[in-house]
Amino acid sequence: MDLDHFATQMATNARTIQQLTVGVSEVQARWKPDAETWSVLEVINHLADEERLDFRVRLDHILYKPGVNPPPIDPQGWVTEHAYNERQLEPSLSSFLQAREDSLAWLRGLDAPDWEAVYTAPWGSSRAGDMFAAWVAHDLLHMRQLVELHYAWTQTAVEPYQVNYAGEW
Repeated sequence: MDLDHFATQMATNARTIQQLTVGVSEVQARWKPDAETWSVLEVINHLADEERLDFRVRLDHILYKPGVNPPPIDPQGWVTEHAYNERQLEPSLSSFLQAREDSLAWLRGLDAPDWEAVYTAPWGSSRAGDMFAAWVAHDLLHMRQLVELHYAWTQTAVEPYQVNYAGEW
């Protein structure tokens, strides 16, 4: 596991996520194409909470607190429990970016982490390297989600015109 490479990737991902919010109005930030899909605000606040309450905490437990269960999480429940869609975009984005900076400082401060350290959870075993890899990949999933939201917003915003000529989505 190349910690420096993937920490740099996480920093780049944070900048990309930030760029995917440029020009997004508060109306667009709260907009959802359907009841099951998250809004831009929900994605950004989810990322902030995952940064503070999930990945860093779990990786720390796997590496340095063997046998100790990390605190429970409920990422789906947090969306409504933490009222993500009622927040403002800029402070939400700032919260994510600060949490990411804190995570990057923590990651870069790790001294020879044992990526093979294992945590056994009710759903199975996970190595520290698996958790770190999932953390990096998690960004990519939500970057794709933000792009999909931009596309769906554009389709709605240009009605009655259509975007078909752009190509198949």
